[in-house]
Amino acid sequence: MKLHSYVVEHDYGFAPNPFYGVCTLATCKEFIRKYAAIGDYIIGTGCAKRKRRGYLVYFMRTEEIMTFDEYWLDHRFQCKRPNLRGSRMQAFGDNIYHTDVVTGGWAQANSVHSHRGGRPNILNITTDTKSSRVMISRHFTYWGGSGPLIPAGFRSFEGLDVCAKRYHKNRFPEHMATQFVAWLESLGAHGYQGEPLEWARI
Repeated sequence: MKLHSYVVEHDYGFAPNPFYGVCTLATCKEFIRKYAAIGDYIIGTGCAKRKRRGYLVYFMRTEEIMTFDEYWLDHRFQCKRPNLRGSRMQAFGDNIYHTDVVTGGWAQANSVHSHRGGRPNILNITTDTKSSRVMISRHFTYWGGSGPLIPAGFRSFEGLDVCAKRYHKNRFPEHMATQFVAWLESLGAHGYQGEPLEWARI
């Protein structure tokens, strides 16, 4: 089991997407999606510019990994295809990529990662598709903008900080990762607990 940590700079309920009883990481964080394995824990922490550094946004234990095409076609995740005219949960759907049968390239659904009107955003496509893996979990807790403060001990554990500043971290000593996961599980909260932080601004 490895622990992967990163900063959720834009908490809209898109990456991660914590809705419909399943937490998915299907866009952004391409290196975590490339290297995380089943059984690994992924944590997202708040960003400094929103005065949430050191606070948890969510955690998930990776239980299933799919390709973009598998995710797109799986009937369980049709609800995560975006509908920009629907509810906020629907608008921030993350099931947005699949192979274009005509071109063989990536098709991008009309979503928050495309341009206005549904025109493909090449920059986002290029970044997101550096890994075509989707992390899936029903063992997760998502607090959004109301997550708990991570204990100071884990923010200065043998000279390490479990909170990333840029990019991501996953080279934690095994005993640190084990203790941190034990703390996560001791919180006793499961599933969707609170709205994404940025929903208060839209």
